[in-house]
Amino acid sequence: MRRLRRISIGALLGLSLLVVTSAQEVALPGKSGSVKFAAFGDMGTGDAAQIALANVLTSSHDKFPYEFVIMLGDNIYGTQDFVKKFEEPYKRLLDAKVQFYAALGNHDDQNERYYKNYNMGGKRYYTFEKGNAKFFAIDSTLVDKAQLDWLDKELAATGSEWKIAFFHHPLYSTGQTHGPELNVRAVLEPLFIKYGVDVVFAGHEHFYERLKPQQGIYYFTEGGSAKLREGNIRVGSAMTAKGFDTDNSFMLVEIVNDQMFFETIARTGKVIDSGIVPRRETAPGIKATS
Repeated sequence: MRRLRRISIGALLGLSLLVVTSAQEVALPGKSGSVKFAAFGDMGTGDAAQIALANVLTSSHDKFPYEFVIMLGDNIYGTQDFVKKFEEPYKRLLDAKVQFYAALGNHDDQNERYYKNYNMGGKRYYTFEKGNAKFFAIDSTLVDKAQLDWLDKELAATGSEWKIAFFHHPLYSTGQTHGPELNVRAVLEPLFIKYGVDVVFAGHEHFYERLKPQQGIYYFTEGGSAKLREGNIRVGSAMTAKGFDTDNSFMLVEIVNDQMFFETIARTGKVIDSGIVPRRETAPGIKATS
């Protein structure tokens, strides 16, 4: 039987304040040995918007030397011109041995999984570990039984402190064009809850959105890294903690022990959101025990 641990209202408010009011006040600590990465999605256009944001992303690496980047789908729009739409915009990062880990989006060709710079190893879904975190790259365009069985097995087997999933279609979203992917949520979310996934990154919506925790899980949407759908976030939604749909953006993330620091940066270089996410097992709140 599952038992619920009671907590005070003050503890709940403290958790909320930790993440929400810290926006634009929390700097990435830049600790030695921490897990440092960037996240972006819907970037593979090859146009001026992609190049402009890539320049800011590259400049950020000079100050915050992240080791890898997670790509949230729609990595290549149209013709598979990897030189124009990937290798040239991110040349300095590739030269610096920054690794890119891709998830496939609905505009991606399935054959992209064989492109060596995406580090997918020819697989639609896969995992990798960095420090105390394990990352689960999921193909949300085709969530079949084989993938769900694989995910169940991988989540059950991991001993990593942090469990982070990334894929293309957001399970929660206030976007007026797409909105949440309810069919995908119905099959993925139970596994995320069962095995204590901490954070989920998605793209698809051409803006940035940080959702208030859902079932104890933090959801980020970053699909505005070249494409942009201005004014598309529903105003006044109780589910949105922070939304930004007036410029392109990307995220910088650092995991230090039981805390995940993040900054979301616009094409202008301005930090438009920041904060700290606690690891799920250590966060104050209702905790189930068997």
